[in-house]
Amino acid sequence: MMRMVDLIAKKRDGKELTTEEINFIIEGYTNDEIPDYQVSALAMAIFFQDMTERERADLTMAIVNSGDTIDLSAIEGVKVDKHSTGGVGDTTTLVLAPLVAALDIPVAKMSGRGLGHTGGTIDKLEAIEGFHVEITKEEFINLVNKDKIAVIGQSGNLTPADKKLYALRDVTATVDSIALIASSIMSKKIAAGADAIVLDVKTGAGAFMKTVDDAKELAHAMVSIGNNVGRKTMAVISDMSQPLGLAIGNALEVKEAIDTLQGKGPKDLEELCLALGRQMVFLANKASSLEEAEEMLKEVMLNGKALDKFKEFITNQGGDASVVDHPEKLPQAKYLIEVPAKVNGVVAEIVADEIGIAAMLLGAGRATKESEIDLAVGIMLNKKVGDPVKAGESLLTIHSNRENVNDVITKIYENIRIGDHAEPLVLIYDIVTE
Repeated sequence: MMRMVDLIAKKRDGKELTTEEINFIIEGYTNDEIPDYQVSALAMAIFFQDMTERERADLTMAIVNSGDTIDLSAIEGVKVDKHSTGGVGDTTTLVLAPLVAALDIPVAKMSGRGLGHTGGTIDKLEAIEGFHVEITKEEFINLVNKDKIAVIGQSGNLTPADKKLYALRDVTATVDSIALIASSIMSKKIAAGADAIVLDVKTGAGAFMKTVDDAKELAHAMVSIGNNVGRKTMAVISDMSQPLGLAIGNALEVKEAIDTLQGKGPKDLEELCLALGRQMVFLANKASSLEEAEEMLKEVMLNGKALDKFKEFITNQGGDASVVDHPEKLPQAKYLIEVPAKVNGVVAEIVADEIGIAAMLLGAGRATKESEIDLAVGIMLNKKVGDPVKAGESLLTIHSNRENVNDVITKIYENIRIGDHAEPLVLIYDIVTE
């Protein structure tokens, strides 16, 4: 019979765990038969000894099988899901879902709420009056079959082992293990029923992976897990050293998504949406090459189909779709405060996560799970890295519902650097397909 202590020793000594052993560990831990302290020891052993590709795939599937899985087989077509490892001003889902659905590709999205300096997709959508994600699974499947798009909140008992493991890793200094991060992210996507998965792996100050090499390693790990367990998987490695687009905050990002769906959005946001979107279209077998897929996406941006799809999506989930043509109907902040540059020069750095925290201080994000979000507030950047600026010119506009925002202004000045030149930023570092 298996004993957990032997399996800890086996991994500690750098040996491979079998599929049965991994299943034994995850089942036992989920059912409270294996204590936290033994799983902590195993996590530390994995942290130092790593796991093979097969072990990672087995761990992912053991986590998937620890709870419910969502069966999307009633939805016709290839269901493609997209996951971003999080960032600041990351509005991509709001643009991608209607953009890809406009090409008749089913987008069945499960989304979470935001915690910390990243806003959640659901919070952003709830800035539209009446919009709700509390729909039944039947409604969800019917909407995707009828109109190719729906978003539902995370519900039910999906990947309970992941929730337990995550809480444990958080307090035992074992978060930064590629094997454990990759299996955690992929288990959630696979349990949610996708046939194909497109990953946006962020790198830079606003990202979990601070260096491009770490981001590449994580991307390869996740793509390998997906492909190993029969889900076609691709990844884009993108920059999050400065916020994506110009808007940070819920209603502000909805407005930015509307602009981008018309081809009038910030160039970096549009470029990333096209890079992720063309992989989604390609994996859904709707285009024979990534180039062809991108042309198809640009077409539905220009001819208005993507915007119509966004309206249909909002209406289907109880929202007021007139905000698309009248974005002034979105929640508006009471005070608009300009933050001027103090010197002449070029914007050399905008530290993404700190600017995200500045928006959180205004109420745009949650400091704790219980925090209430103010959907109207946030920050609009008027300058990005590389832009010239004169003293007195506005770097950004604060949208606030409190008059005194000195704490936010201080944080902003500490995290926007103006110099005599700027290193050009790369938006997309790499595309990972295997």
